[in-house]
Amino acid sequence: MHRDELIDAVRSVLARSGFYVSRPLSMRGISFDIVARLDDRLLIIKILSNVDAFSKENAEEMSTLADALGASALLIGERSGSGEIEESIVYSRFGIPIISLKTLADHLLEGVPPFIFAAPGGLYVKLDGDQLKRAREERSISLGTLADIAGVSRRTIQMYESGMGAMIDVAIRLEEFLNQPIVTAVDPFAPPAPRGKEKHVDRTVKVEVDLFGQEVFRSLQGLGFSIQPTARCPFEALSRDDRIVILTGLGKDESRLVEKAMVVCDIARIAERCSVIIIERSSSRTNIAGTALVSRDELGKLTESSRLYDLVNERSEDDKGKS
Repeated sequence: MHRDELIDAVRSVLARSGFYVSRPLSMRGISFDIVARLDDRLLIIKILSNVDAFSKENAEEMSTLADALGASALLIGERSGSGEIEESIVYSRFGIPIISLKTLADHLLEGVPPFIFAAPGGLYVKLDGDQLKRAREERSISLGTLADIAGVSRRTIQMYESGMGAMIDVAIRLEEFLNQPIVTAVDPFAPPAPRGKEKHVDRTVKVEVDLFGQEVFRSLQGLGFSIQPTARCPFEALSRDDRIVILTGLGKDESRLVEKAMVVCDIARIAERCSVIIIERSSSRTNIAGTALVSRDELGKLTESSRLYDLVNERSEDDKGKS
């Protein structure tokens, strides 16, 4: 399937299952293709025919956005260099879960979640550790006995009871011996269950910012916002304080201003966030397609973060009043 067709198919599955879905991002070099929301679940999704094209930098950017927006990052693909992305299996690359279109459709439209995840060493399933421990203790089965049945160590049984995933054949032996299900579904909208201790991942995105951007970011920081620059997004930063997250763009290139504003507004609408583009010079327009426009001079005159928030809201509402 051509990538554009795959993107359309993913958007269709999400829409049919009740998600509000953004338009596909057509801008080059962007780390994700669509965002989608259903109630309190927000997804940031990259879609590739071959998932080997997904880079570590892409993963870091998506993870940073997901953390800031309270979202889940997801990669949907058809194949990798080692073969097809099999249905009903959750893979991962650089910490981002990977599933096929069929797995997405089965989960959302048919209510059939995946039960297997791929990790170094093979395929695994997620165990209900509490249920496993309860079944063992109710029947007075020792750790050693259960370890012998499963073909693992006593310590491994303890780790299963603490939530560690198990090889498929081990899970089958445990379920047959206990005569009850202990395997649980894998949430494809969350990272696969880790094995052992995970190393700390530094998700700081390193971005070079020009003088205009530096000046804008200093002004925002002076208002009390923390700034997370972005490298592969249609906006240049996430501006946050203790109340809000604003998708913040820089509007130096007037020829691309309308396109950028429309894309940023679409993402903000789905993510239920504010959006603003800081422009170099004052304009007669207060917004484009719902994305507020604030000039560098206007920003410099503000003294409180709440005033920027009010200004962004007012100018976004101006667009709604005209529609």
